[in-house]
Amino acid sequence: MQRIGAKMTSLPEAMVRLRRVALAVPVLALSLGVLPAAATGADATAVEAVQGDARVWMQGEEPPLLQLEQFFRDPQHAAGRISPDGEYVALLSAHEGAMNLHLMERGQPLESARPLTAESRSIMGFFWSRDGEHLIFVRDRDGDEDRELRVIALDDATRDAPDRPLPESRHLAGGDGVQARVLHVPRATPESIFVGVNARDPRLHDVYRVSLATGDRTRVAKNTAGIEGWDFHEGELRKATRTTDDAGTEILRVKSQDEFEPVYTCAFGETCSVANFRADGEWLYLRTNAGEDRDLVELVLLDPATGEERFVHRDPEGEVDLGTALFSDRDHRLLATVYTGDHQRIHAHDADFESRLAWLRDELGDGELVFSSRTRDEAVWTVAVTRDTDPGSVYLADFEAREIERLYRGRPDLPREYLAPMEPIRYTARDGEVIPGYLTLPLGAEPEGLPLVVMPHGGPWIRDTPGYSGTVQFLANRGYAVFQPNFRGSSGFGKDFLNAGNQEWGTGVMQHDVTDGVLHLIEQGIADPDRVAIFGSSYGGYAALAGLAWTPELYAAGVSMVGPSNLITLMESIPPYWEAGIRRMHGRVGDPEDPEDRERLEAQSPLFHVEQMRAPLMVAQGANDPRVKQQESDQIVSALHGAGHPVEYLLAPDEGHGFVNQTNRLAFFAGLETFLAEHVGGRRQARYPETVQERLDALRQDVRAVEAP
Repeated sequence: MQRIGAKMTSLPEAMVRLRRVALAVPVLALSLGVLPAAATGADATAVEAVQGDARVWMQGEEPPLLQLEQFFRDPQHAAGRISPDGEYVALLSAHEGAMNLHLMERGQPLESARPLTAESRSIMGFFWSRDGEHLIFVRDRDGDEDRELRVIALDDATRDAPDRPLPESRHLAGGDGVQARVLHVPRATPESIFVGVNARDPRLHDVYRVSLATGDRTRVAKNTAGIEGWDFHEGELRKATRTTDDAGTEILRVKSQDEFEPVYTCAFGETCSVANFRADGEWLYLRTNAGEDRDLVELVLLDPATGEERFVHRDPEGEVDLGTALFSDRDHRLLATVYTGDHQRIHAHDADFESRLAWLRDELGDGELVFSSRTRDEAVWTVAVTRDTDPGSVYLADFEAREIERLYRGRPDLPREYLAPMEPIRYTARDGEVIPGYLTLPLGAEPEGLPLVVMPHGGPWIRDTPGYSGTVQFLANRGYAVFQPNFRGSSGFGKDFLNAGNQEWGTGVMQHDVTDGVLHLIEQGIADPDRVAIFGSSYGGYAALAGLAWTPELYAAGVSMVGPSNLITLMESIPPYWEAGIRRMHGRVGDPEDPEDRERLEAQSPLFHVEQMRAPLMVAQGANDPRVKQQESDQIVSALHGAGHPVEYLLAPDEGHGFVNQTNRLAFFAGLETFLAEHVGGRRQARYPETVQERLDALRQDVRAVEAP
């Protein structure tokens, strides 16, 4: 590891929640789901050629064509996490064709990291037990999202014997039709964790205490009240969250296994959630924008006994919602609040942390920081820093010794000098609303008459953020300008901006904002009006279909990955564990049981408007997707082919809501660049590795044989 010099603090307790366990295998955000993005190491000859070109390439010239594999192969290393005692580092590294769990002693070279697992599908995430005696990891089967927790006991031989056979991992919860969620990892009783399991009722997760040593489970709460989230303080189940009958959010005191008492409520369209407990366990830190006088999400303290609320912090620039509140894991002290406008802004609330943050910035410079793990005494942290033109690095920061060492570099064979800056932009929509977004121009190109790829994000209730994106950089290297609009309905910009997108899919402002951004770039002369493509995943895939259906004159091509084509069948086939919050989804999208909503949902579904589409379409789908099921892609492909429209279809039998398998991912992007080069005119790689070409051929479906369900 490369020593640079430093040390730091800890993450909030939420670091152990499954959705925040550093996934680190690169992904293309989907959010009705997610798809892994790039990796390290291309063909050695290609790397040599690129490095040779680097000596002669000048700004203003077209940069060399980087290899597909450099962007989208599995990374060599990811998700590094320090052990509680600071002696070891666990991380995900490439092994047996997937990202598997590895272990190494701190201070030793990366080559010493030894595999602990040999899973055929990349591990979704992992974390240390509080005492450092166990590693718990998460996997699913071919993208079905039936998340299984497994545990590895770390004895001396496992830690220190590199030639020992792989240790045995044991099942803790989930898998085979059951989904497990990590809820809490208590400090006082490190021999157990709290897990949510939906075995009794697939719609609801009951709470269990699970022994890491034996796997024995004790039910702590039976979920008979539609609870969607659970919150603990020091090993005690204290609060729960559910959706109200009118689609608001209710935070409840847990009085017994099945008795709850409301302590805080926010209406539909507002946000409220527990961020942490104060050290005494009596007051709550809440993220909230409840009430007429608040638009942006801010941090407050709440006394549940009296309802008294004390303001703590909001964005000083009045621009965006609170992102993350960072707390000490030792005493629940608030360390920092984090906001993302055009770039990340971190505000320290603790003098010691402020000093640490200043030192860290001096050592690492500007960039987007992620604090992913820490030691028990909060002396050593793992810190990742990325930039738009740098996939980033992960560091071990020792704040007491003021020493920092690089654990690993992201994509070391990807030449940073050929990556293109991502610039924040603003444009005015047709109704006068100012819409934020990002624009990445091909390196060395004049901003005039460029082929454009529009990339609406997934979710849709998330947002695009600054930093490195393998997909964006890959497309820019192929000669495309890449436009990422944060259309209305995106989160992070206040509740008015978010709620403006309610039930506005396809024919409303969510799509108009995308369209108006494209027209803005055409009017500015940046985009060639005859060479515009739209590409997205999940909701972004829907937006691609909608763009082709309702603005057919605007696009020369479209690409939809796991995108819903029929909002009625989408809403009628959601996973059972989403049903507890279905009223909120009805408010955001629509209720197919309501006749007026059903009529509108049909009008907003691209499937029923294929006769308006002109541009060729490429569709990609995972056969096991539980969110946007295969029928969504089958039916639009069948309808388009039946209407005589050009359509291509890639179907992966071993994937879900996005492509995790490395070869599937490489094959998809090979198909994508080939499709875009043919219809929009960008550059493409001349040849692919044989395994990638074979997989691409295998994923391609005969559209004549595709039948709508």
